[in-house]
Amino acid sequence: MDHEEVTEFLGQVPLLQCLPGSSIRRIAEAVQVKNYEPGDYVAREGEPVNGLYIIVDGQAEVSAPANAEEANRPDYVLNKYDYFGYGTNSSVHQVNVVALSKLTCFILPNQYGHLLQPKTIWNAEETPEHSLLEQILHLEPLEVDIFRGFTLPEAPTFRQVFGGQFIGQALAAASKTVDCLKMVHSLHAIFLVAGDNNIPIIYQVHRARDGSSFATRKVEAKQKGLVVFTLIASFQKEEVGFEHQAAIMPDVPPPEQLLNLEEIRERRLTDPRFPSQYRNLAAKKKFIPWPIEMRFCEGSASQHKPSLNYWFRARGKLSDDQALHRCVVAYASDLLFSGVSLNPHREKGLKTYCLSLDHSYVTALSSASRSSSLLTNFCLFLRLPVTVCSIWFHKPVKADEWMLYVIESPSAHGGRGFVTGRMFNRQGELIMSLTQEALIRREKPRGPNPRPKL
Repeated sequence: MDHEEVTEFLGQVPLLQCLPGSSIRRIAEAVQVKNYEPGDYVAREGEPVNGLYIIVDGQAEVSAPANAEEANRPDYVLNKYDYFGYGTNSSVHQVNVVALSKLTCFILPNQYGHLLQPKTIWNAEETPEHSLLEQILHLEPLEVDIFRGFTLPEAPTFRQVFGGQFIGQALAAASKTVDCLKMVHSLHAIFLVAGDNNIPIIYQVHRARDGSSFATRKVEAKQKGLVVFTLIASFQKEEVGFEHQAAIMPDVPPPEQLLNLEEIRERRLTDPRFPSQYRNLAAKKKFIPWPIEMRFCEGSASQHKPSLNYWFRARGKLSDDQALHRCVVAYASDLLFSGVSLNPHREKGLKTYCLSLDHSYVTALSSASRSSSLLTNFCLFLRLPVTVCSIWFHKPVKADEWMLYVIESPSAHGGRGFVTGRMFNRQGELIMSLTQEALIRREKPRGPNPRPKL
């Protein structure tokens, strides 16, 4: 095998899939190949352990020590992708491992054992600081295919778990169960129950399909034993194929010429054209910068158009892991998306709610009059039950570089608003496409149960 083939093979070993791609590539450089004949001892009880052994081809039998009670001897067979020697606490092996056929193993010597215990699932190196988004999308591996995620105190929240967090973390869990040469190219997800910010989220990954070019994963997010969110993602190994792009990036000002949200807020706090009561109230509210930097291309004069364009990028430097960058833009895709279908219908005093019907999440947007500014409105998200979303990734992503998010709502009818989105990099390449259908209704007077009925 050449280095790429070794990397691809190691990426299919469940034990290693939760590691950063950089760790797997370094392990591919460090492993040694050893062949055995039928009947050869691969490891002997009581002898020193040389490292992690991974079965590449053939079968081996594991047998308990000779002094174990006959009824309790756990003999079993190791096959391709199985391993032994990992996590051994002593310097000697506790069982015999014997080749049943011609056997080939990869051996990672003990001196490289640190590669199996990286600081995060995204970065194998000791770095002084990870970006907030990278911390939000970090998961704790509990077992093969089971991860635990958290809502960090400094992460943005909207009373319930932010939809983008569910998408990003669930996609991270799915990404950590496929080989590192396969990247997500599409995802579809459903919100079922509002998430609780105060308790961990357990992500259970189901391996629906593994092929040579494609892999499919289903992820269930659980809290208090209930499935609150599901995601289905498809992954593909990079290949050369036909190419064309008909979509053209709109002609908008570059991000360097536009204000960010902090600058917009500062201007509103000091602008004498706004009532002093509004400015005083806004100044008293705690402002926590988002992990996503956003710069709007149009001013308030365009707020009634069924469209929105803005530049965005992750704050800070992200680890060089393409899977992480795709999780970041999936996280960011939930911002200000479905609410665009309400733009043409905004008027002073109008109160609405917006429930996503056809995007990877259920999102309810409760917005007072849009005239109070985008800055306040995008902070008014609520979570309600049921929903579906679709995202397609077309090209590699650099989420810590500027991308243009182009959102349009071509139709609203029957209480439903349809929204499409496209993301371009600065070179004008189409990176992602998104669709969502949302329930948009006038908010009714609140009674004992303010939750809308579908």
